[in-house]
Amino acid sequence: MATMSSTISHRPHFTGLVRSTTTSSFVNNHNLNNNLRFVVPPRKQQQQSRVVAMAGTGTNCWVGKGGAFTGEISGEQLKDIGCKWVILGHSERRHVIGETDEFIGKKAAYALSQGLGVMACIGELLEEREAGKTFDVCYKQLKAYADAVPNWDDIVIAYEPVWAIGTGKVATPQQAQEVHVAVRDWLKKNVSEDVASKTRIIYGGSVNGGNCAELAKQEDIDGFLVGGASLKGPEFATIVNSVASKKVAA
Repeated sequence: MATMSSTISHRPHFTGLVRSTTTSSFVNNHNLNNNLRFVVPPRKQQQQSRVVAMAGTGTNCWVGKGGAFTGEISGEQLKDIGCKWVILGHSERRHVIGETDEFIGKKAAYALSQGLGVMACIGELLEEREAGKTFDVCYKQLKAYADAVPNWDDIVIAYEPVWAIGTGKVATPQQAQEVHVAVRDWLKKNVSEDVASKTRIIYGGSVNGGNCAELAKQEDIDGFLVGGASLKGPEFATIVNSVASKKVAA
């Protein structure tokens, strides 16, 4: 995950999950904005680069302290290997593994208690969108986080419509903005106006070099969670730089 910070922004921009094991090479070989921070999955130890401070992230963690939970990883383990963030609530964890909204909320709370930042994923299935339930689904997922976490200081919300993840389909800029502004409005009404103003809401779902510029123009899209396109250096650089000039007034 990469992040882009504006000097007048309370919501630095996240610009993507970096899947490549040659992140330092990518950063050094592409013309990127100098204010970038990258957050990358712990596939291998990354070298420090010329323009970014890199921080690792986990793509899952357990709901509590360690124990006999074979195959899981604890927040303590993530911290021990140097991770600063963890992605929780991703669609595969919800719809393949079967994690409930409430369980994910508890995982987020425990991760925060261990000093990890949380990238809190939300998003609807295709049948839920077609049934007009997009907002209801996202609000229910948000409420589970809100009911569990002590504060939102170290939380980034990632809106990922499930039907657009890895499918080549992408929400139109208008569709994405509509959900992002609704999420921010929900935070304002149900958490606080301050949290709504400061919380970064990023978009994920088949983001690529061809659609990133129009998506980045939307007022409430603060950055991107990028999957497959982050494997393609020049294309990922285009995505990164599409949010580099985005300013969110304090």
